[in-house]
Amino acid sequence: MAIRTELTLRLQNSPGMLARVCQVIANERINIVAMNLASPLVVRLVVDNPVHAAAVLREHHYQVEERDVIYTATSNDPGALLRITRLIADAGINVEYLYATALEGQPMASVVVGVPDAERASSAAGL
Repeated sequence: MAIRTELTLRLQNSPGMLARVCQVIANERINIVAMNLASPLVVRLVVDNPVHAAAVLREHHYQVEERDVIYTATSNDPGALLRITRLIADAGINVEYLYATALEGQPMASVVVGVPDAERASSAAGL
């Protein structure tokens, strides 16, 4: 899977706000595949059903932005992110943000890359 829809929410800085978002999503049996929480409380989510998640979050009065991002798995080894980011850079595409995770000792890592044109970047990176 190279291109996925990412949902972005801006939350108030108060206890429980992130838990409430997670509860809304969990209640609908939507799986969070990747999440990034940045200051000032910008939450980026990649979920298994973005259309349903966006609709449910809006029903609960959250403002939801949607955008295409690169979502991929890569090897969990030194230089893996370099290979992806180098291909994107060589195509002249700016990386706006990136978040990734891997379990130590496991062979694969998950990576989400926010770029201005996900289709072009995905093609350039061969994803």
